[in-house]
Amino acid sequence: MTEHIDPQLKALDRLVGTWNVTGGAEGTVTYRWMEGGYFLIQDVDLRQDGMTIKGTEIIGRERAFGAQEPGEDLRSWYFDSHGSTFTYVYEVDGDTLTIWGEEKGSPAYYRGTFDAEGTKVNGAWVYPGGGGYDSDMTRVS
Repeated sequence: MTEHIDPQLKALDRLVGTWNVTGGAEGTVTYRWMEGGYFLIQDVDLRQDGMTIKGTEIIGRERAFGAQEPGEDLRSWYFDSHGSTFTYVYEVDGDTLTIWGEEKGSPAYYRGTFDAEGTKVNGAWVYPGGGGYDSDMTRVS
């Protein structure tokens, strides 16, 4: 991370690197800091349901036009090669990572747990009415 230090955002530093993803989607994701340290970028290269999905997610605090201070939540904006646009809220509590669909407390979310070495995250996506899937990550670099 570079100049900016935000304790809530800094908690995501443990994601920096490249991860193999297994479960309902397979492939790799890479997290890296944008210069300045205000945003974490995720590059996505997955296969899911027979489709290749390439995407980019930008994670940080929203600071609307004219605002002096950023918002409270760690929000993200995701864009992919199929035209999908999603927003999420990231939350880290100890070794638990929760990624809420749209807003904190949403019935659609991912919850995973980091292992003691920080090299694996085991979890699952949960969707209202079912249809979620296991999604695990193993650090490769």
